[in-house]
Amino acid sequence: MKKFILIAALVLGVAFAAAAQPKAIGLRWGWNTEISYQHNLGGANFVEANLGTFGFDSFDISSTYNFMIAQPAWTSRGDWGIYAGPGLALGFNSWYTNFAIQGQVGLEYTFWFPLQLAVDIKPQFGLWAGNRQAGFFTEGMYGFAPSFSVRYRF
Repeated sequence: MKKFILIAALVLGVAFAAAAQPKAIGLRWGWNTEISYQHNLGGANFVEANLGTFGFDSFDISSTYNFMIAQPAWTSRGDWGIYAGPGLALGFNSWYTNFAIQGQVGLEYTFWFPLQLAVDIKPQFGLWAGNRQAGFFTEGMYGFAPSFSVRYRF
Protein backbone atom coordinates (compact mmCIF):
# COMPACT_ATOMS: atom_id res chain seq x y z
CA MET A 1 0.00 0.00 0.00
CA LYS A 2 2.88 2.36 0.79
CA LYS A 3 4.36 1.77 -2.67
CA PHE A 4 1.01 2.54 -4.30
CA ILE A 5 0.67 5.83 -2.39
CA LEU A 6 4.26 6.79 -3.20
CA ILE A 7 3.81 6.04 -6.92
CA ALA A 8 0.46 7.89 -7.02
CA ALA A 9 2.02 10.94 -5.35
CA LEU A 10 4.93 10.87 -7.79
CA VAL A 11 2.61 10.63 -10.82
CA LEU A 12 0.42 13.47 -9.54
CA GLY A 13 3.46 15.63 -8.81
CA VAL A 14 4.84 15.14 -12.31
CA ALA A 15 1.39 15.82 -13.82
CA PHE A 16 0.98 19.07 -11.86
CA ALA A 17 4.51 20.20 -12.77
CA ALA A 18 3.84 19.50 -16.45
CA ALA A 19 0.51 21.31 -16.36
CA ALA A 20 2.13 24.41 -14.84
CA GLN A 21 4.56 24.84 -17.77
CA PRO A 22 3.60 26.98 -20.79
CA LYS A 23 2.61 25.04 -23.90
CA ALA A 24 1.71 25.84 -27.51
CA ILE A 25 -0.05 23.87 -30.23
CA GLY A 26 -0.55 24.76 -33.87
CA LEU A 27 0.54 24.20 -37.46
CA ARG A 28 3.92 24.38 -39.18
CA TRP A 29 4.14 24.92 -42.98
CA GLY A 30 7.07 24.81 -45.36
CA TRP A 31 8.52 21.80 -47.06
CA ASN A 32 6.60 20.02 -44.30
CA THR A 33 2.99 20.34 -43.18
CA GLU A 34 2.86 19.38 -39.53
CA ILE A 35 0.91 19.61 -36.32
CA SER A 36 3.32 21.22 -33.89
CA TYR A 37 3.40 21.07 -30.08
CA GLN A 38 5.78 22.94 -27.77
CA HIS A 39 6.28 22.28 -24.08
CA ASN A 40 8.47 24.57 -21.96
CA LEU A 41 10.82 22.90 -19.50
CA GLY A 42 11.09 25.20 -16.53
CA GLY A 43 13.13 28.10 -17.93
CA ALA A 44 13.00 29.31 -21.51
CA ASN A 45 14.12 25.99 -23.08
CA PHE A 46 11.44 23.83 -24.68
CA VAL A 47 10.73 20.56 -26.44
CA GLU A 48 8.98 20.71 -29.81
CA ALA A 49 7.22 17.65 -31.24
CA ASN A 50 5.89 17.58 -34.80
CA LEU A 51 3.69 15.10 -36.61
CA GLY A 52 2.85 15.36 -40.30
CA THR A 53 4.30 15.06 -43.76
CA PHE A 54 7.86 15.54 -44.93
CA GLY A 55 7.92 16.72 -48.49
CA PHE A 56 4.69 15.58 -50.00
CA ASP A 57 5.10 11.82 -50.02
CA SER A 58 6.01 10.68 -46.51
CA PHE A 59 4.73 10.65 -42.94
CA ASP A 60 7.14 12.10 -40.39
CA ILE A 61 7.37 12.32 -36.61
CA SER A 62 10.11 14.46 -35.09
CA SER A 63 11.15 16.05 -31.83
CA THR A 64 13.75 18.67 -30.94
CA TYR A 65 15.09 20.02 -27.66
CA ASN A 66 15.48 23.76 -28.23
CA PHE A 67 17.67 26.10 -26.21
CA MET A 68 16.50 29.71 -26.03
CA ILE A 69 19.61 31.55 -27.19
CA ALA A 70 18.31 35.10 -26.81
CA GLN A 71 15.13 36.93 -25.90
CA PRO A 72 15.65 40.45 -27.27
CA ALA A 73 13.31 43.26 -26.18
CA TRP A 74 12.57 44.53 -29.69
CA THR A 75 9.00 45.56 -28.84
CA SER A 76 7.27 46.91 -25.75
CA ARG A 77 4.54 44.24 -25.94
CA GLY A 78 4.99 40.54 -26.63
CA ASP A 79 8.10 38.37 -26.42
CA TRP A 80 10.75 37.58 -29.04
CA GLY A 81 12.90 34.48 -28.93
CA ILE A 82 15.83 33.09 -30.92
CA TYR A 83 16.27 29.35 -30.41
CA ALA A 84 18.24 26.36 -31.68
CA GLY A 85 18.53 22.72 -30.80
CA PRO A 86 19.12 19.09 -31.82
CA GLY A 87 16.53 16.41 -32.42
CA LEU A 88 15.51 13.11 -34.00
CA ALA A 89 13.10 12.22 -36.80
CA LEU A 90 11.50 9.06 -38.10
CA GLY A 91 9.72 8.95 -41.44
CA PHE A 92 7.75 6.45 -43.51
CA ASN A 93 6.38 6.24 -47.02
CA SER A 94 5.38 3.38 -49.31
CA TRP A 95 9.00 2.80 -50.53
CA TYR A 96 11.23 3.26 -47.49
CA THR A 97 11.69 4.17 -43.84
CA ASN A 98 14.13 6.86 -42.77
CA PHE A 99 15.82 7.75 -39.50
CA ALA A 100 17.55 11.10 -39.10
CA ILE A 101 19.14 13.50 -36.68
CA GLN A 102 18.06 17.08 -37.16
CA GLY A 103 18.88 20.58 -36.09
CA GLN A 104 16.48 23.47 -35.72
CA VAL A 105 17.16 27.22 -35.68
CA GLY A 106 14.32 29.69 -35.41
CA LEU A 107 12.89 33.06 -34.48
CA GLU A 108 9.55 33.33 -32.68
CA TYR A 109 7.25 36.09 -31.51
CA THR A 110 4.63 35.50 -28.83
CA PHE A 111 1.96 38.19 -28.75
CA TRP A 112 0.50 39.61 -25.52
CA PHE A 113 -2.56 37.48 -26.33
CA PRO A 114 -2.19 33.67 -26.77
CA LEU A 115 -0.78 33.62 -30.32
CA GLN A 116 2.75 32.65 -31.36
CA LEU A 117 4.32 33.08 -34.80
CA ALA A 118 7.66 31.52 -35.74
CA VAL A 119 9.94 31.02 -38.72
CA ASP A 120 12.64 28.34 -38.65
CA ILE A 121 14.77 25.87 -40.58
CA LYS A 122 15.01 22.21 -39.62
CA PRO A 123 17.34 20.13 -41.85
CA GLN A 124 17.59 16.39 -41.33
CA PHE A 125 20.68 14.20 -41.82
CA GLY A 126 20.08 10.49 -41.92
CA LEU A 127 19.61 7.21 -43.72
CA TRP A 128 16.75 5.48 -45.51
CA ALA A 129 16.18 1.79 -46.09
CA GLY A 130 13.62 -0.09 -48.13
CA ASN A 131 13.17 -2.57 -51.01
CA ARG A 132 16.51 -4.20 -50.11
CA GLN A 133 18.31 -0.89 -50.64
CA ALA A 134 19.64 1.86 -48.38
CA GLY A 135 21.17 5.28 -48.76
CA PHE A 136 21.60 8.82 -47.47
CA PHE A 137 18.31 10.62 -46.83
CA THR A 138 18.85 13.49 -49.29
CA GLU A 139 15.28 14.79 -48.89
CA GLY A 140 16.31 15.94 -45.41
CA MET A 141 18.30 18.77 -46.99
CA TYR A 142 14.99 20.39 -47.98
CA GLY A 143 14.69 21.24 -44.30
CA PHE A 144 16.97 24.20 -45.08
CA ALA A 145 13.89 25.80 -46.67
CA PRO A 146 12.23 28.09 -44.11
CA SER A 147 9.02 26.98 -42.41
CA PHE A 148 6.36 29.18 -40.86
CA SER A 149 4.45 28.26 -37.67
CA VAL A 150 1.26 29.56 -36.08
CA ARG A 151 0.51 28.28 -32.58
CA TYR A 152 -2.02 28.85 -29.80
CA ARG A 153 -0.13 29.43 -26.56
CA PHE A 154 -1.67 28.23 -23.31
